[in-house]
Amino acid sequence: MSEELLRIEKVGKRFGKITALQEVNLTFNKAEVVGLVGDNGAGKSTLIKIISGYHTADSGSLYWEGKKVRFRLPKHARNMGIETVYQEQALAPDLTIARNVFMGREPSNALGIMQEKLMEEESMKVLRGLGLRIKSPDQLVKKLSGGQRQGVAIARALYFDAKMVILDEPTIALSVKEVREVLEFVNQLKQKGIAVIFITHNLHHIFSVADRLVVLANGEVMTDVRTENSSVEDMSDIIVKSTLGALV
Repeated sequence: MSEELLRIEKVGKRFGKITALQEVNLTFNKAEVVGLVGDNGAGKSTLIKIISGYHTADSGSLYWEGKKVRFRLPKHARNMGIETVYQEQALAPDLTIARNVFMGREPSNALGIMQEKLMEEESMKVLRGLGLRIKSPDQLVKKLSGGQRQGVAIARALYFDAKMVILDEPTIALSVKEVREVLEFVNQLKQKGIAVIFITHNLHHIFSVADRLVVLANGEVMTDVRTENSSVEDMSDIIVKSTLGALV
């Protein structure tokens, strides 16, 4: 039996006259990879911003590990163990890998001096734990490949004890080799018992790692299905028909 981590009940969100989400019901389990797919404007970004504390829902409830919660700020979600890796990754290209892993949460001693040696050692440990081969924690992020940058962003989430990692289009604009690296990072997260929400437009990428697929359209859940019970063709048809239906 899967252990529930996050439950969303009848969550709705409006922006003026636009309904972004309408009575969304979803459950995410521990150590589960869920692919969240749908066309532009489907409500994916709004949903993950509610989960990660950037937006608050207008209606409905969120339950984290069985307890009702309300995230009013991103730090509230992070404190619970929810880390979000956005498309832009929020990395500083001119800083080292170690500084990026600890960005905004740098350890310091009693005098307030940043503990650079500790950051270097700990960042290499977590990167190795993901299977990411990096020569030095002093390497600048701008020198890394796209796949390696995603690895650094994911390592940051992993180091700070994430229970759930939300990945926003993590394979966009990556080479075939880099895509394989990112998908392996996702598998590593699952093996460590971490839940993953993987937002993507690329069904071929998500099918190789997801346990379940959720299709959003026009702010509603159109389908929630086990990956083994579906196919890329089935999901493509659902997305196209849902999008066309929303336009009628």
